[in-house]
Amino acid sequence: MKCIGLIGGMSWESTAVYYRRINESVRARLGGLHSAEILMRSVNFHEIVALQKAADWDGAARRLSAIAADLEAAGADLVLICTNTMHLLAEPVQAAISVPLVHICDTTGAAVKAAGHRRPLLLATRYTMEERFYRDRLAERHGIEALVPDAADRATVHDIIFDELCRGIVTPASRRAYLDIVARGRAAGADSVILGCTEIGLLIDPSDCCLPAFDSTLLHADAAVVLALAPATARTARPLPAMPMAIAV
Repeated sequence: MKCIGLIGGMSWESTAVYYRRINESVRARLGGLHSAEILMRSVNFHEIVALQKAADWDGAARRLSAIAADLEAAGADLVLICTNTMHLLAEPVQAAISVPLVHICDTTGAAVKAAGHRRPLLLATRYTMEERFYRDRLAERHGIEALVPDAADRATVHDIIFDELCRGIVTPASRRAYLDIVARGRAAGADSVILGCTEIGLLIDPSDCCLPAFDSTLLHADAAVVLALAPATARTARPLPAMPMAIAV
């Protein structure tokens, strides 16, 4: 079994879902007392949110890249960033490590495409809905045209994530607000919905929606288990630093 490295804490509410889902999936596949081999680094989300609000993506990239490198050095064979939004930084994080970074957009996009859908409604933080990194990757790699809610609904989705779900608050009113937004997405032509923030599954279940729903958190965790249980392959060794040559005098 390969070791899964998790960059968590963004927020810890959803990171707990990752930990449980990965271990439950390993037990379901292997039986008995089997559980996953996991290394986790959980960050202080307050500090990450401050970087997001300041649009200091370079600073955030340095932070996550260093954590990913630490996880690899500690023995992780693959790494997950346990949040959709911070996949905006997937490229520099992957560049910092030699093991695979499992991209949440790809695990989600593959599931949407396999189910025969092409125009999902994307519910996520405003960064994920309004920046192009997520929708462009869905389009370029999976042939999927993701739709986003209008400005007012995007604000509602974002505010509920940060003001409630990341704080462990789940209310019927917010659930109803999300389901109403999904219904408006269907009226606008969406054929499915991506729960594109790792906390949204705490609020609504795919069975609640009027459209086929894809929970990015669960799909990401399940993909990690598949990779962790796949036959081992030799890891590419990093070159050793050059040793100083002795000079005869």
